[in-house]
Amino acid sequence: MRGARGLLVMGQSLGNRMKSTFAAAAVMAASLATAAHAAAPPVLPLSETEQAHPALPPVLTQRDRAKVVDAILADRLETVIPKLMREQGIDMWVLVAREYLEDPVVATMLDAESLRARRRTILVFFDPGGGKPVERLTVSRYGLGGLFKPVWNPDAQPDQWKALADTIAAKNPRKIAVNTSSLSAFGDGITLSQHTEMVAALSPELRGRLVSGEGLSIGWLETRTPLEMKYYAGIVRLAHAVLAEGFSSKTIKPGVTTTDDVVWFYRERLARLGVDTWFHPSVGVTRQGVKDLLEGDTVIQKGDLLWCDFGITYLRLNTDTQHLAYVLKDGETAAPAGLSAGLAAANGIQDALTSSFKVGETGNAVLAVARAKAIAKGLKPSIYSHPLGYHGHGAGPALGMWDNQNGVPHGEFKVHADTAWSIELSAFASVPEWGGQEVQFRTEEDAFYDGKQVHYLDGRQKALTLIGGK
Repeated sequence: MRGARGLLVMGQSLGNRMKSTFAAAAVMAASLATAAHAAAPPVLPLSETEQAHPALPPVLTQRDRAKVVDAILADRLETVIPKLMREQGIDMWVLVAREYLEDPVVATMLDAESLRARRRTILVFFDPGGGKPVERLTVSRYGLGGLFKPVWNPDAQPDQWKALADTIAAKNPRKIAVNTSSLSAFGDGITLSQHTEMVAALSPELRGRLVSGEGLSIGWLETRTPLEMKYYAGIVRLAHAVLAEGFSSKTIKPGVTTTDDVVWFYRERLARLGVDTWFHPSVGVTRQGVKDLLEGDTVIQKGDLLWCDFGITYLRLNTDTQHLAYVLKDGETAAPAGLSAGLAAANGIQDALTSSFKVGETGNAVLAVARAKAIAKGLKPSIYSHPLGYHGHGAGPALGMWDNQNGVPHGEFKVHADTAWSIELSAFASVPEWGGQEVQFRTEEDAFYDGKQVHYLDGRQKALTLIGGK
């Protein structure tokens, strides 16, 4: 009997593994579908309403993406740089990067064909004043798509640092900003060795004019332009469409599909589309009677609350979204009311946060006001929102951290208009249908702050996605 039972268990185990393998294969097959191509990205209006199952927008070819990226970059260099330098009273900004060790700012200033800094890339912005255009110079061996004027002839002056020092001396700026910052990685892009060598090449008088470029770096990275915003909603729509494909009955088969199967569906789907992800997706299960979030090889079951954290990089801009779904039990046509109420509580915290944005306030101040509003409504919030743009966790003020709701050092940066945000937070709420079990309802939506109001880029989730059922 013992041996027969062991063989039976082994057979069942093998069968379960085969089911999981076949399920994973089905999930991967679903990712093979290709997308239509278009010469230009879709232009969608900002929307407060999110589509439950949006169609996948056309995906641009690499050549057409390059045209859009370069057009956006040229526009930003013409508009954002002069505004920032004049607001901050800095007439020269010097950026230095080495191949494979890009300053995070320099990496966003390279044209679409210059994928990396080459050897040592030095960019110089100089404002001559008098209403004249800001000069864009490069003290580098290789050109940069015609966006910067080359001012170094290695044959005439082999020493690149000397060439830079001569350029700076000729312009005679009052303040020379370089990217050093003890608080923000985005403003700390020059390495110690490069800073040391640059300073050594300057005259003592010019060394005394060096200042931190932290404010310029953050301002450049966090500012979203009208041309970027023309396309940003469409980028988020692309992310929402792929996310919805994963959170669907086509991909998820209760009792068979694992959370990791869905994670790798997302990775494979994006790879097939030729779209990058800036972080490895997460998919988890909150289950009745289980305290902790279940991930990894957890098999998704009927009655589970699913969560995913998913973001893409497209046209150099990033998205960051967390959505929730419910796997219907047999006979159910809707999620338990307590789960829907939990998502509604998270929506309430979103409202408290987005109504608290104010130009000139610090991130920590916005956090405190938002938490007070949410708690006054009887909600239990955890807020950890962040800027969004060239980086998923972008430059600018933090609005809380999941493990620190009392403000953090980089929360002392101020909120500015024309910035994009990940409205990321959680509501903790008890679910009556689950015996009063407290559940964390994680949400994250992408938005734009115009200086007066926060607008969602492609809506926000206000109803649980339903999987299964008939």
